[in-house]
Amino acid sequence: MTALKLHDLELSGNCYKVRLFCSLLGLKLDVAPVDFLAGAHKKSPLIEKNPFGEIPVFEDGGVVLRDSQAILVYLARKYGGESWLPTDAAGMAEVVSWLMVAENEIARGPNDARLHDKFGFKLDVEAAREKAKRIIGLMEAHLAKRDWLAAGRPTIADIACMPYVALSHEGGISLQPYPRVRAWIDRIKALPGFVTMPAL
Repeated sequence: MTALKLHDLELSGNCYKVRLFCSLLGLKLDVAPVDFLAGAHKKSPLIEKNPFGEIPVFEDGGVVLRDSQAILVYLARKYGGESWLPTDAAGMAEVVSWLMVAENEIARGPNDARLHDKFGFKLDVEAAREKAKRIIGLMEAHLAKRDWLAAGRPTIADIACMPYVALSHEGGISLQPYPRVRAWIDRIKALPGFVTMPAL
């Protein structure tokens, strides 16, 4: 197997998704730290690998991918088999719908609030916190009748959505009112091969 390489920032939840999933799959991953504060992700050679100027950037031989959700799909399909990403139409759509939540509601909610509080990004933090409370509330209701977000088992839906929800406290949002969400995070932490990240 070719060496899997991740251009990584340890404090990035999106990079962590890739590290976590590779660990759950038992895959050896070459982690290359990126000097984010120096803007290394916006300079050569990384900008040639991802013209969007963002991390993570993932390499598997000649395959170069950006965007954590896309990387999860690739890893699931290539190395994870049916269990992490169903191939039936309804199951796949259910998982993908949660990948969209990770990219949209979670990114603009708990992630933006954390970017403001922890990293000093200039953005409307009150709007971000309101979005965070809305999506975490929806997840709490969704998890009332199920242990996992999709397909009745752990999938990349859970891996995509968990990090920034679990890090909500770094954006001023308590998970205390959401016992089912907290229990879901604990179930993910109990998966064989789980690895953590700072503040998790």
